[in-house]
Amino acid sequence: MTDTQVLAGKNILITGAGRGIGKRLALGMAARGAKVGLLARSRGELDLAQLEIEQAGGIAMRLRADVRDGDQVAAAVDRMRVHWGSIDVLVCAAGIQGPIGPLTEVSPKAWWDTVETNLHGMMLTARAVLPEMIARRSGKIIALSGGGSLTPRPNFSAYAASKTALVRLIETLAMEVVDHNVQINCMAPGGAYTSMTDEILAAGDRAGWKEIEDAKQVRMTGGVPPEKQVQLALFLATERSNHVSGRVVHVNDDWKKLETGQINQEVYTLRRVVKP
Repeated sequence: MTDTQVLAGKNILITGAGRGIGKRLALGMAARGAKVGLLARSRGELDLAQLEIEQAGGIAMRLRADVRDGDQVAAAVDRMRVHWGSIDVLVCAAGIQGPIGPLTEVSPKAWWDTVETNLHGMMLTARAVLPEMIARRSGKIIALSGGGSLTPRPNFSAYAASKTALVRLIETLAMEVVDHNVQINCMAPGGAYTSMTDEILAAGDRAGWKEIEDAKQVRMTGGVPPEKQVQLALFLATERSNHVSGRVVHVNDDWKKLETGQINQEVYTLRRVVKP
C-alpha cells in the first residue's frame, strides 16, 4: 500500500478541523485516502477546509458543533455514522490558548473557558465515539497536547493546566480500554504558525520574553513542517501503532524507535521518567 492509500477505507473525525493544526491533519489524512469528518464552530472555516480537500480529490463532511456541548457533539457523531458508518479514528485538535499573563491578572472565566474547551471538549468527544469502538474492538483516538503539558509554562497557566490534565486523561482512558483493542494516545505537534502564534505576539510583555522570541521564530520559519506532523499522526492512526497506547509522543521524538520496539515506552509517559 502506497502512502497515498494508507488510510483508504478509514473514516476519521477531526475536531478543530477548520484551522491550525487540526486543518493540517485533515488535509493530510484526506490526501491519504481517508474520509474526513470536519468538526468546528465556524461555518466559514469548515466550508473552506472542505473545499480544499475536495479540490485535491479527497472526501470530507462538515460537522458544525461546539465541543463544549455534549448534545452537539453527539449529534455530529451520529450524523457521520449515518452517512459513512463507523468512526475508525478520532483526532481531538480543538483547543484554545486562553488568557495570557500571570494568574493573578487573568480573568477566572477566561481561564475556566480554556479548560472547558481543551479538556472537557475532548472528554465529551471521546465519550461519544468510544462505546462503538469498544463494541467493534477496534479504534484509535489521538489528542493533541501542547506547550506546558510536559514542563511548566509561566503566563500560560490555563493552557498548560488543561493540556497536562488532557495527557493524564488520555493515559487513564487508555488503561480503561486496554482489553478492547482501542489505542488512545497524545500527539505533541510542536510549534507551528497558527493564530495562537499571533496571540502570543500581541500579548507582548504579558507572555514573557522567551515566549515572544519563540513565537517570532515560528512566524519567521513556519515552525514544524505540516508533513512531519502528518507522518506522526499517520503512525498513531494506523495498525503500525497497535502496540502503543497511553503515550504522549512529540513530533520531534525519535518515535520510529517506538514503532519498532527499540525504546522503553515509559519514556513517553506524562512524567517522562524511566524507572530504574
